[in-house]
Amino acid sequence: MTHFTRDSLARLDQDDVLSPFRELFELDPKLIYFNGNSLGVLPKAAKARAAEVVEQEWGQGLIRSWNTHDWISLPERVGDKVATLIGAEAGEVVVADSTSVNLFKLAAAAVRMRPGRSKIVSEPGNFPTDLYILQGLEGFLKGEVRLETAPRERLEEIIDEDTALVVLTHVHYKSGKMFDMAALTARAHEVGALILWDLSHSAGAVPVELNAVQADFAVGCGYKYLNGGPGAPGFLFVAKRHHAEFRQPLSGWFGHANPFAMSDVYEPAAGIKRGLCGTTGVLAASVLEVGVDIMASADMEAIRTKSRQLGDIFIELVEQHCAGYGFTLASPRDASLRGSQVSLVHEQGFAIMQALIARNIIGDFRAPDILRFGFTPLYTRYVDLWDMVQALAEIMANKEWDRPEFKKKLAVT
Repeated sequence: MTHFTRDSLARLDQDDVLSPFRELFELDPKLIYFNGNSLGVLPKAAKARAAEVVEQEWGQGLIRSWNTHDWISLPERVGDKVATLIGAEAGEVVVADSTSVNLFKLAAAAVRMRPGRSKIVSEPGNFPTDLYILQGLEGFLKGEVRLETAPRERLEEIIDEDTALVVLTHVHYKSGKMFDMAALTARAHEVGALILWDLSHSAGAVPVELNAVQADFAVGCGYKYLNGGPGAPGFLFVAKRHHAEFRQPLSGWFGHANPFAMSDVYEPAAGIKRGLCGTTGVLAASVLEVGVDIMASADMEAIRTKSRQLGDIFIELVEQHCAGYGFTLASPRDASLRGSQVSLVHEQGFAIMQALIARNIIGDFRAPDILRFGFTPLYTRYVDLWDMVQALAEIMANKEWDRPEFKKKLAVT
């Protein structure tokens, strides 16, 4: 075990090839932020871009800006940029709607592409909205398909010839445990099923190669590691080999072959555009593009290397400085199996996290007992790990967490 000091971690920051990226983000120097896996930090350039869209494109250009500023192509343009981050090709990704809406679109389309099969497979404890959407689809189709879940060690055995679709989150939101995407995709295809990957905790954080593993569909979030802002649009991926057969049920006018023909009859657009539904949120998509551009300019290998190192150092520091305080590791110790986060289990997890936040150190809590710390290599520093763990040790030694104000549950945890 390495015995780190703050000075040794400061030297890592000095040598960090990603350190210049931190200057691209709005970060209070007194704040330590470990929640980029839930809401990414504001890119400085996003403020100027938002003002430009509001004051010039909307304020002066008005409706002309659909053409003069090419608002109409925002979903595909930003989608092509996201594609470079997830191992997809141009024309396979669009930015639109929310992750939940996109999941419904793709899951419904996939079920229709496998007629006669009656099962959707996922795991218990998957991100709640994924399970809720699949339950909703199950009810909407009135018995045509059923959702079946099994622990990840049993998933391969329940993916069978009756399976239409497998829906899994690549990096688990609580534990950070990462699926073997290639192996699960191969298993689904072995029995003729399709597979849909949720990349909400992967895109911009870990290398993803959708086409290399022959993934069929994917969805993801724009406001975590892509730094698109609260409620930023999500994205959806459909492999080109499925474009001709792909028919999603939310057949809105932006997915029409010729939306301004104003026809009474829906005719799906060619290619990935048929994944669209309603009018693009121009402000949100424009701001998201800033975050995606920053991420696309960084070296993903360097991001992944730093991410793994941040996680490893954090685990070592917690075990050195917080031993005996009741923490257990919820994330894989092996960094190759872990996304860009480390989660700890403690029965007083909520109160402990509130005590950290009171010290201007922000992670988050996931019920019933998970303290979650996300590492965003573009702006997380090595010294942040030291400062946070020292604060955590003080909180535990002084029982700061055992104060009434830290036990009051909030609407958002």
